[in-house]
Amino acid sequence: MLKAVLFDMDGVIVDTEPLHYKAYLKMFESVGIEVPNEMYSNFTGQSTFIICKQICKNFNLKHKPEELVEIKRNNFTKLFFDDKNLQLIKGVEKLIKDYHKNGLTLILASSASMFTINNVTKRFKLNNYFKDKLSGADLKASKPHPEIFIKAVKSANVETKECIVIEDSTNGIKAAKSAGIFCIAYKSESSKEQNYNLADKLITNFEEISFDKIKELL
Repeated sequence: MLKAVLFDMDGVIVDTEPLHYKAYLKMFESVGIEVPNEMYSNFTGQSTFIICKQICKNFNLKHKPEELVEIKRNNFTKLFFDDKNLQLIKGVEKLIKDYHKNGLTLILASSASMFTINNVTKRFKLNNYFKDKLSGADLKASKPHPEIFIKAVKSANVETKECIVIEDSTNGIKAAKSAGIFCIAYKSESSKEQNYNLADKLITNFEEISFDKIKELL
């Protein structure tokens, strides 16, 4: 029986990926490197620190990963507050309210920093719907490691078999499946170079997974 839904944030609740991309590009430029698109696409779903750690290693940078994290996050914060057009992904607010109204426990489990998570949930008035919010930036391991979803299940106070995860990235899907959780992959118009093969269900519209359509899914 379905009792809880674990939501990723970037690419599922709000499309901040273009802002992250611009913030990373500005950071790359400030340290004098060019990161190939193929390499960047493999970063999707991982925490900023893990990404910056890989960049320092791959490009032999003298900078510490923490320095790159600070540059990138400062860039993102400015973009986030300057972009008045940033909106929730179509249909997700209705879905969140639908699940909440029907008694499902909702947990937000994102690789984004807690600062960004709180800004998003506050800006779009979503705090009342989520029992808990978890940031991968606060954990030892990043997606595709399952740590964040294992903690999310524990926070929801349910069994793994009573949860589903909604993800949009290859790394997020791998993390969900490594945690032994049923995973729904959301493929949006802005999704690029992500592999959904491991997902249990692939959707392109949130109406496909309204409460009435998934309540007997597990």
